[in-house]
Amino acid sequence: MTRPATHIWRLLKWGRTAARHGALRGIESDPNTPDPVRRLTRLARLGTMQPKTPDYAEAFRAIGPAAIKLGQSLATRPDLVGDEAAQNLLSLQDNLPPVAFEQIENAVAATFEQPLDTLFTSIDPDPVGAASIAQVHRAMTSDGREVALKVLRPGIREKFARDIATYEWAAAHVEAMGGEAARLRPALTIANFKRWTNSELDLRREAASASELAEAMHGFDGFRVPTIDWDRTNGKVMTIEWIDGIKISRRDDLIAAGHDPAELAERLVLAFLTQAISGGFFHADMHQGNLFVEADGTIVAIDFGIMGRIDRRARQWLAEILYGLTTGNYRRVAEIHFEAGYVPSHHDVGEFATALRAVGEPMRGKPVSELSVGQMLDGLFAITRDFDMQTQPHLLLLQKTMVMVEGIATQLNPQINMWDVSAPYVRSWIRDELGPEAAMADAVKENLGTLLRLPDLVRRVEDRFPAKGGAPEAAPLPEIELMWERRAREKSAGGSWAGYIISAAIGAGALALGWIG
Repeated sequence: MTRPATHIWRLLKWGRTAARHGALRGIESDPNTPDPVRRLTRLARLGTMQPKTPDYAEAFRAIGPAAIKLGQSLATRPDLVGDEAAQNLLSLQDNLPPVAFEQIENAVAATFEQPLDTLFTSIDPDPVGAASIAQVHRAMTSDGREVALKVLRPGIREKFARDIATYEWAAAHVEAMGGEAARLRPALTIANFKRWTNSELDLRREAASASELAEAMHGFDGFRVPTIDWDRTNGKVMTIEWIDGIKISRRDDLIAAGHDPAELAERLVLAFLTQAISGGFFHADMHQGNLFVEADGTIVAIDFGIMGRIDRRARQWLAEILYGLTTGNYRRVAEIHFEAGYVPSHHDVGEFATALRAVGEPMRGKPVSELSVGQMLDGLFAITRDFDMQTQPHLLLLQKTMVMVEGIATQLNPQINMWDVSAPYVRSWIRDELGPEAAMADAVKENLGTLLRLPDLVRRVEDRFPAKGGAPEAAPLPEIELMWERRAREKSAGGSWAGYIISAAIGAGALALGWIG
């Protein structure tokens, strides 16, 4: 188990790097920041020269690969990091210098335990992309197929495990301080981040996600997923069909090739809604670099390391919320938040509906160029504190992806109205899933099951296990021993904190003298 002094040392080093980019200023000035955290940030920035304008994205990039991924996740959390930081973090690109090809070649050969020439006739030594977790090379298989070869960076799993352990330790201590920090649930946020990154660090999981999404979107014309080569895929290497197409961000090239940007934008939005609302399984990293347009106009997605899931009940609530906001039915949107358990029951439904109206009405009647899903999400975040709404981590990926999709669609067609595109689809889905026929079918199925159980057993079971709220059951959090608990344990065992105090003093002195970083 990593000692507290090690976690503090890492945090101070990272804080020192963040301070040099002005990224600690917001934490210090926020009135909700716990006093111990504020003192730590002041210590970390001691003696640094800070720029007038903070650059949060560059700070996370300088700290390291795990921080890059964390920064991208926090870009969806203006409630946690503030509007300015969230906006800046949206520019955080996951690009790093590539690993030497010799290391990549040796890593691929080691994972398959056979000579590479039995699997590939050639591998381009120059990568087509190098990110924090893996890099991609163009290759030709021994049976003559052109593929993309994705390989984990050597040692990256160990590096991520080390850094995430400190994130967990810090989040547990901050949350234990109570107040606003507890409401924002940083420990659960890091737990979800850990689960997402662990999935990215196992390329078999990414391959399985690609296969599952391809199956789910099989009936959607104009959107597809590349084919996985399972014989050349394992935990550290993934081989997938090579895609020849135009990046969806290159609007002029798309027009020159005869594609209609407005039609592509609408199809992309509908593809996302089909994944998220109909299937409950969606590509959660739909940025411009991961979408291509083939010669026939088909949109092709790549990079399936981050995927999102929403259960059926939450999808029903989500569809009703979106439809209620598009039609101005704020009362129904408020009721859904209470039914889902997003808002504690001691608050008033009518007051929450009024707060939602304050978010939605300013956008109604405006030109389409001024309507924004991102603006709506920012407005919703702003009222969460007033109504004691806890963070819903299962919706964070959805929020992030909605903002990404809107950004790409707006670049393709600046006049697109996300609400107009979404409303018919959501209305149709609600009619099919929540209409009279669907309600009757659900009722018959549910009532028949109830009749087959003894009434007394039903009552006792329902008393003991009440209906869940809108959030799925939280993932188990790691047990983090808090410093004051450790102190009490060692004191009762006759131990001494002298070593920890000395190491902390040395660390503080080193910071004061500017030895770090």
